[in-house]
Amino acid sequence: MTTKPALRRYHAAVWDEPIVMEMSYKGRRGVLFPEPDPRVTASVGPSDQLIPAALRRVKRPALPEMSEPDVLRHYLHLSQQTLGMMGISLFGTCTMKYNARLNEAITSRDEVAELHPRQHPDTLQGALHIIHSLDLALRELSGMDSFTFQPAGGADAAYTHACVTRAYHAARGELETRDEIITTIQSHPCNPATAATAGFKVITLTLEENGYPSVEALKSVVSSRTAALMVNNPDDMGIYNPNIKEWVRIVHEAGGLCFYDHANFNGVMSRLRARELGFDACMFMLHKTFGGPKGGGGPAVGAYGCSNALAPYLPGPLVVEHDGAYRLEPGSDMSIGRVREFFGNMQTVIKAYAWVRAMGAQGIAAAADISVLANNYMTQKLTQIRGVTCSHPHVDAWRMEMTRFSLETLERETGVTVFDVQNRMVDFGIDAFWLAHEPWIVPQPFTPEAGEMWSKEDIDTWIAVLEQICHEAYTTPDIVRSAPHNHPAGRIDGGPLEDPSRWAMTWRAHLKKRATP
Repeated sequence: MTTKPALRRYHAAVWDEPIVMEMSYKGRRGVLFPEPDPRVTASVGPSDQLIPAALRRVKRPALPEMSEPDVLRHYLHLSQQTLGMMGISLFGTCTMKYNARLNEAITSRDEVAELHPRQHPDTLQGALHIIHSLDLALRELSGMDSFTFQPAGGADAAYTHACVTRAYHAARGELETRDEIITTIQSHPCNPATAATAGFKVITLTLEENGYPSVEALKSVVSSRTAALMVNNPDDMGIYNPNIKEWVRIVHEAGGLCFYDHANFNGVMSRLRARELGFDACMFMLHKTFGGPKGGGGPAVGAYGCSNALAPYLPGPLVVEHDGAYRLEPGSDMSIGRVREFFGNMQTVIKAYAWVRAMGAQGIAAAADISVLANNYMTQKLTQIRGVTCSHPHVDAWRMEMTRFSLETLERETGVTVFDVQNRMVDFGIDAFWLAHEPWIVPQPFTPEAGEMWSKEDIDTWIAVLEQICHEAYTTPDIVRSAPHNHPAGRIDGGPLEDPSRWAMTWRAHLKKRATP
């Protein structure tokens, strides 16, 4: 019998910290720079003349004037005020994995951070070797023939495929007629969004009784106008479409391409390969599955891989190996052109490569098993909590790496919404859960995902916190509706965020809007 974990007495630090611009005192300095050495001035001239006149500032920049201890204390206080994700984070669809400190230290070294892609290839051999090696590893996991790491995240990789699809059909003289891309209502929104951005019409299939669209539904929309299928499998409900090979065959027979959005790869990695299912291309989120940091379009990388038939359309340059040496080769004449600079975010590529090498084939297979095991353990536990239901409860099958749940019953019976529960979770030192991509198919949704990283104790604590909050919703609902209580900022009125006369993006704009006439 499992004993429920005791909930911690949690309270975040509250410093009532002003913004740094309000802490400035005229004349205060953290660093005093010496006057230039006369010999240097005699050699290069006065320092203020080294910058072209057209580029010189007319006035000093409006920087805060502070001592070094002031700055250190200020940012320490900010770091202690937990306003972000700092606790147990079972953040579904984005898979918050541990980012090894060793990897962070390595990729911040000058040997990595100061590299430039236009250096002579002889000075880039180590970096290019890592990029090429990760390319080979992802080929092994997917069955694809080539990868690029230029795309800046999953949506960027989906857009890359939409552009590759356009170039592929244009080269065959069919772009004017093949103007439709098929996806499903439960595919990640980046698939229909990027297809539309690339100029295609989007056909969206709805879910049916088994939790995925039927083969008949697909057949009803496939035609000579079909350019591609863009789909993820399993979806965020955790349900795997067993007819996916048949889907690929139907689309291929109609002359379309098939793209596998592998955002939900954790539960199937090493268990299936996209190319063996017939897909022409796929993408992996290095910041999700492969242990890289998550950060909207910044450190994110969407690794895009494809078959040899699509390789000529890949954005260049690509890393190639010849006789043990590596070099950057430009894209072919049919390339879609760059979607980002050179080889993308190399730091994240290095971190993903380190993850793959550390895990090895056996570790990756074990991680997939643990992801599925942890998710089904959570499903059994969460569905025992009053007010919580599971999406498609009639589907009597194991879910994959995540399951979508609903608090519709809780809201109907108590008036407490899923947003209220989110706010209350942080009072226990637990990061707010992920809800669902829009549109909401499941009312009042939430989608936790443990992956292979979180311990059973962490998972049990997360479940116990949700159980406690649901209990509060039925007994003392005002506590939940008015949360959070244990954080530096309580519930925020979002109204002013829509009023341009009240918010400002810069300190200068803030002062201007505060000025009295």
